[in-house]
Amino acid sequence: MDNLLKQISEKAIELADFEFTQEQTKNKWIGSKPASETEIYLTEKRLGIEFPSDFKKFLSISNGFSAPNDIEPTFESIDKIDYFKNIDGFLIEAYSNDKIEYIGKQLAKSIVVGGINEEQYFLLIPPDTQSGEWTYWKFANWFPGEEDHQNLKAYFRGVLDTLYEET
Repeated sequence: MDNLLKQISEKAIELADFEFTQEQTKNKWIGSKPASETEIYLTEKRLGIEFPSDFKKFLSISNGFSAPNDIEPTFESIDKIDYFKNIDGFLIEAYSNDKIEYIGKQLAKSIVVGGINEEQYFLLIPPDTQSGEWTYWKFANWFPGEEDHQNLKAYFRGVLDTLYEET
């Protein structure tokens, strides 16, 4: 995943479609310093969950990651990660009617890892059972419904593909 994030950073800075800091441009890196194992553990404890291994790997590479363009969310630093219900509870209510109840239920248990105060979120949704798989959603209210991703690496591969399509 390290190489993938580096490629995204370099391509996003090369395209210059988005404003990056002078330090990001100089270093060709839109990520942050890695989170420590202790920071990850304490956040898991605070949330009462254990993150999926690919998200832990991401955090060990970059504790936050700037949006590479205006259609992707910024991944938050570990201290800002929280349950969706604590960040945007109104949307859970809005998506809890009969026809889209499934979305409301997923939002109610999801964890926001990207996009706070932006137009779209990146969500990790814990499995219903211990043996189940985590769900990865990019979710925007202006584009009803969710964009499901197999895992975090698949999401970032899609981001890189999109950046190359912009060339």
